[in-house]
Amino acid sequence: MTGAPGAAPWPPVVAAAAEFAFPALPHASATGMLAVLQLLEQTQWLAPAALAHHQREQLAVLLAHARRTTPWYEAALAALDLDGGLDPDAFAAVPHLTRGTVKDDADALRSRLLPPDHGALVRYTTTGSTGVPLAIVGTGLTDLWYRALVLREHLWHERDLGGTLAVIKTRIADRRHAGWGNATAGVFVTGPSVSLDAHHPLDVQARWLAAEDPDYLLAAATNLHGLARHCLRHGIRLPRLREVRSYAEMLRPDTRALCAAAWDVPLVDTYSAEEVGVIALQCPGHEHYHVMAESLLVEVLDDAGRPCAPGAIGRVVVTALHNFAMPLVRYELGDYAEVGPPCPCGRGLPVLARIVGRRRNLLRRPDGTAHWPTFSAAVWSWLPAIEQIQLVQDRPDHIRVRLVTTRVLDASEQAGLAARLDERFGAAFNYTFERVNAVERDNGFEDFVSLLDD
Repeated sequence: MTGAPGAAPWPPVVAAAAEFAFPALPHASATGMLAVLQLLEQTQWLAPAALAHHQREQLAVLLAHARRTTPWYEAALAALDLDGGLDPDAFAAVPHLTRGTVKDDADALRSRLLPPDHGALVRYTTTGSTGVPLAIVGTGLTDLWYRALVLREHLWHERDLGGTLAVIKTRIADRRHAGWGNATAGVFVTGPSVSLDAHHPLDVQARWLAAEDPDYLLAAATNLHGLARHCLRHGIRLPRLREVRSYAEMLRPDTRALCAAAWDVPLVDTYSAEEVGVIALQCPGHEHYHVMAESLLVEVLDDAGRPCAPGAIGRVVVTALHNFAMPLVRYELGDYAEVGPPCPCGRGLPVLARIVGRRRNLLRRPDGTAHWPTFSAAVWSWLPAIEQIQLVQDRPDHIRVRLVTTRVLDASEQAGLAARLDERFGAAFNYTFERVNAVERDNGFEDFVSLLDD
């Protein structure tokens, strides 16, 4: 397959050792990554039963190591029989690992004996969407898997790695880079990338994007939504843009259409978590997600702890299959997802139809029923003064509406917005309207946040 006229050839050129111009032989540091990519090219087509069998094999090795070398799992897995093969029912009885446990018992979760070929320790820190700080320990092997899955996503979606990538994230320097980052470094020759901190206001981000005119844009889902809406409102086009990529937050149902309207490009979403890496990637031919089953065991469970059938929504519970430094077994992320049927693309990787939201994005109606609110711009687009909106439920009957606006909304406009929100929520609430200069992005901007305890 070849790209557009003038584009880099496909597949992208491998970063070659200096002594070999043709055929291009990779640097020694890249051979492992290319081997993993070749392996992933084969495993994605395995039948679901075969994938599940291989997962159980790897899981048994991980659990044996965790029980032997970590104080926490020595007790938690004491009753598990691993000698005769892993019994799925016995594994389903292993208690879930919570964020609180990872935070409070981090030392007990760390392995006292790391396999020597897993590489050096790698430390990750995250507050995630909950604001609870976590320190996770991985290895060079877990880092290799993370980078390989990012590369898988590039290859699945046939990106021209010779183009310019623009990245908007929190806690990132405003600067220009020679390549696309760690995932491609030393493996493929790429074009440059440019980065901007997401704390900049949307108008600053839009002017920066127009000046850079990138081929690809990566940004958090809600930031991307606000940016596309701003550009659409102000007629800011990005002529070279080919695709936008979202991550970090639940993707609003209208964001894809908004990006298409603003820039005439498709959107590709990724589901990941700092603690366990890439969880699921958008299918190359569809809008649903494929679970990265070679790296993770992902369970979607109902309230009784049973696996959800296609079409049902449940809690996401993840086991990282290759982190032997700090095993995370049946780790409950606090996310909810809908299970999807097998994909017509032919890949045997499990399917998530959509990522519904996090526990803290769960609305509680005054009568106690639960609801994940989804919003489209139609809820407030009739008010051009609104640039950003965030809803915070702080009491069962009360919601704070935090607004970035070009002017103060009058009483009739507030009442009209409240009526539309009640219709969306399926219940009546009391509202307080707050005009703010910006929406904080330290833990990711989210449309709806609940402060209620479970």
